[in-house]
Amino acid sequence: MSSLQGSGGDGVASAGTVVITGATKGIGLALARLFVRRSHSVVVIARDQQRLDAVAEGLRALARHGCIVVPLALDVTHDDATVRIDETLAQHGLALDILINNAGMGLGGPLVEQSPADLERLIALNITALTRLTHHAVKVMRPRGKGHVINIASLGGYVPGPNQAAYYASKSYVISLSEAVDWELSGSGVRVSVVVPGPVRTDFHADMKAETAFYRRFLPAMEPEAIARSIYRGYSFGQGVIVPGFSARFLSVALRILPHPLTVPLTGWLLRQRP
Repeated sequence: MSSLQGSGGDGVASAGTVVITGATKGIGLALARLFVRRSHSVVVIARDQQRLDAVAEGLRALARHGCIVVPLALDVTHDDATVRIDETLAQHGLALDILINNAGMGLGGPLVEQSPADLERLIALNITALTRLTHHAVKVMRPRGKGHVINIASLGGYVPGPNQAAYYASKSYVISLSEAVDWELSGSGVRVSVVVPGPVRTDFHADMKAETAFYRRFLPAMEPEAIARSIYRGYSFGQGVIVPGFSARFLSVALRILPHPLTVPLTGWLLRQRP
């Protein structure tokens, strides 16, 4: 398998290269815009080529001199995903400095009502692809003594989530994996951070139809741009766990302290399906 490491790029004076999955909307798009404004080259990944091209054009308008914006139409669940990323970086003379695993999906409703195909897709995207990309990236970064992987989880990863059971479980996995691998890499110069946001003001949560009005008042959705700024600050300060927003930070502590016999029924009520 080829390496994610590129040769650096003649004449490229960017602050480093960021590869972002799920980069055409929501947090991924907001991060792409933010890193481009901070003089990074970016490789934006999603499945929709037409949407990617439009996003790349907008990012190039924001890019500083010497920074490269590369769209890569790719389903990260495919076995050749790391090879495709390798080839793209090498083609443009770039090295992977930061990997942001943002691509993910959710399913609303009781597990018994989910189709096997949807469940397999969720596991493939939220768990298998993220693990494969994280593993491959840190293997390349460690010999160089630098690099950063940022995995996007969810506040739901701190508690079992009735009516979003598979989604919450997948995000619990992301939190556990990220914190463990970050510890394994101590002293290597490579970091693995995990982002634990609450609701995001996108179509993602709305499509699952699984949040009560009380839930939305108690933990209001944050704008993707605000979450992206929080992630960038956390990355800049080397934080291992990044929880954007005061309400989410408070709840992240509470969910880890309170017993599951209390939090699980409450979460199930908050996430009950709405019309």
